[in-house]
Amino acid sequence: MTRPRADRERLELLVHEVRSPTAALAAISAALAESELDDDSLVDLIGLALAACAGIERVVIDASPSSLNLEDVDAAEVVRAAVSGAMLGGSRVRAVLGSSALVVRGDPVRLRQAVDNLVVNALTHSPLESDVAVGASGDETTVRIWVHDAGHGIAPEQHARIFEPGVRLDSSVPGSGLGLAVARSIAEAHGGTLAVQSSPGEGATFTIALPRRSSG
Repeated sequence: MTRPRADRERLELLVHEVRSPTAALAAISAALAESELDDDSLVDLIGLALAACAGIERVVIDASPSSLNLEDVDAAEVVRAAVSGAMLGGSRVRAVLGSSALVVRGDPVRLRQAVDNLVVNALTHSPLESDVAVGASGDETTVRIWVHDAGHGIAPEQHARIFEPGVRLDSSVPGSGLGLAVARSIAEAHGGTLAVQSSPGEGATFTIALPRRSSG
């Protein structure tokens, strides 16, 4: 790959990946401008703002989705943060979570980056009146983070193509074709996978499957 092309692709990735946290900061600023917020709401907003700033800083310093700073991460908390950020912007997003901790060895900023991309993709392809559901579940060996939309669905023969950088099945829908590719790169860097279940007319469910941290 030539240097100008590599630089251009890195710039495209940077522009794409700072959009979600920047939008979150704008929504947080608008919420903070309200005078009716209670103390708990202010604390929550400050936490979301700090997370958005951390995301922007990380992407600007190191754009590579495969670069990880590992720690114990509760996947449910990643889901809650992603849903809260999307709801601040007025999006119809809801969390579907159980009561147990779902701990993986991962990079919280990169995992949030991946989930944000899946949420943006789902919102882009969902009817305005429908909700996007985001959840986490697990078994003894695997933690799954999933995002479901009620959009038009994806033909099975297109399932592999949608994860290729720059691929957009419908040119009339806004987007760069990078979000799903970045999310898959992040999942694979964690030793996991990103897959889609979808058929035309049945919406789509994207699932990140990650190794569960052993209790030993």
